[in-house]
Amino acid sequence: MRATEGDQLVQHGRVVGQHDKLGEITQVLGENGTPPYRVRFSDGHEAIMSPGPDCVVRHPGRPEEDH
Repeated sequence: MRATEGDQLVQHGRVVGQHDKLGEITQVLGENGTPPYRVRFSDGHEAIMSPGPDCVVRHPGRPEEDH
């Protein structure tokens, strides 16, 4: 998984009825775009995350790909 600042992190719901969480990557703390990332979610919450298999990085302005 690789990301740059401004990319979106989508954390898929883990149980039936739970919605996906969408956040903006505001800082890449790993080398060459690798985790951990500082992420700001739409509710204003910020977290440092090392995303797992339930997450996808979206790159605005580029064709959609899963990483």
